[in-house]
Amino acid sequence: MSESPALTEVESYGVERIADADRTATPFDLFRVAFGGANTFATCVLGAFPVLFGLSFWQGLAATLLGVVGGSLILAPLAVFGPCNGTNNAVSSSAHLGVHGRIVGSFLSLLTAIAFFSISVWSSGDALVGGAHRLMGVPQNDGVFALAYGVFGALVLTVCVYGFRFMLFVNKIAVVAASTLFVLGFFAFVGDFDPGYQGVFPSTATAGFWPAFIGSALIVLSNPVSFGAFLGDWARYIPADTSRRKVVTAAFASQIATILPFFFGLATASIIAKKAAPYMDAGTPNYVGGLLAISPGWYFLPVCLLALIGGLSTGTTSLYGTGLDFSSVFTRFSRVQATLFVGVLSIGFIFLGRFAANLSQSISTFATLIITCTAPWMIIMVLGYVTRRGWYDPDSLQVFNRRQRGGRYWFHHGWNWRGMGAWLTAAVLALLFVNVPGQFVGPLGDLAGGADISLPVGLATASLLYLALLWFFPEPREVYGPQGPRLVRASDAPVPPITTEAGAPVPAVAEGA
Repeated sequence: MSESPALTEVESYGVERIADADRTATPFDLFRVAFGGANTFATCVLGAFPVLFGLSFWQGLAATLLGVVGGSLILAPLAVFGPCNGTNNAVSSSAHLGVHGRIVGSFLSLLTAIAFFSISVWSSGDALVGGAHRLMGVPQNDGVFALAYGVFGALVLTVCVYGFRFMLFVNKIAVVAASTLFVLGFFAFVGDFDPGYQGVFPSTATAGFWPAFIGSALIVLSNPVSFGAFLGDWARYIPADTSRRKVVTAAFASQIATILPFFFGLATASIIAKKAAPYMDAGTPNYVGGLLAISPGWYFLPVCLLALIGGLSTGTTSLYGTGLDFSSVFTRFSRVQATLFVGVLSIGFIFLGRFAANLSQSISTFATLIITCTAPWMIIMVLGYVTRRGWYDPDSLQVFNRRQRGGRYWFHHGWNWRGMGAWLTAAVLALLFVNVPGQFVGPLGDLAGGADISLPVGLATASLLYLALLWFFPEPREVYGPQGPRLVRASDAPVPPITTEAGAPVPAVAEGA
């Protein structure tokens, strides 16, 4: 196994399969990147939503735990694809959605990255400017906020251009530093914290309780699920022979650990609701402003440090994978060029959304809708892994990136209508059932008494429909490898050879190479 490259060496790999000799990461590295990317102010903002929706502290804590654990269970199995195939999860999805159908994963990761990158930059920038204002009298105007957003964007883009190793280094620091600052916040707010905060639902029998509770849990759940399209970006550097259980455990633990920033957000939001209630107004919520309003003077500097560290950490984990994947969809771009392009596009959206379109208050709803579409994609990936017994042909996975045709995952002109049909049906049906109180209600959102059942509807539909399609319309036996399928049937349909776009055959590559 070769030594890890220097931090200042620009990463050369795109989405092609990582050579075994260059896979020097560990499951603990995966934990640090995934936890570091979520151990930030952006997560605190999401953690404040239970109070914003009117729940008491204990009700909010129950919703938070449900969201974190549920999201972690959905996310964790997605960690196996990186070590297995040596590439990112969007490319791995070729095996289940088809060589061309893999663009679904790329599109979802792009939207997710822009949404969570925006939440991160806005919340961290606002906290940094607000803390600097309280510490040094820095003015709070659009010019200063724009400067803060621009600095965050430039720093994030720099780290992403250097690549995985630099990002891993940043998150090694972020995990320890941000966790320490959150724990320090305990001493800052313990005197004002009241676990008996009642919210507006003193009894669970109140009519509006369940919609608020489920809506809060789903917003919390969106945080771990948002990593589904990105786990392979980091796990692909883990050796193929690493225990799958260790990899899945690392991914699960990384999100369970986010209870720390979620709890910080929930607890401080309950304090804000009592001491600075206008900041928790449902129409114009301002968690960061409220946090600064209740913070003791000595905690302003830690707030600024949290903003800087957290914004950098979340931004890099969101943007890195999207630039990587963009280069695979548009192969004329190198990884660095694609990262710069997507980065500039995302920063442009941040400025437009904050200063021109005033989207900063609705981006959390946008993120929830994206996750509603992403969760069925994730369940199809996991079920596909189970039915294939974890067996994949790495060479056939790269057909799209090499602009070739054919192979095990060509299916019908590059599309696997079984996986695509199950995902599209589940995503559309789930969107119809979305009910985020005061923000977005789908056409069928009120059928469950106002409760948001979009996620269970989407997951159940994707699971049942995908397995049914695999059973009644079997895939070719060659996609399952030597041990054959599990739970479903296979057909004897032939698989076309891999050829160039001009039709010339491609020399065979040894499986697993």
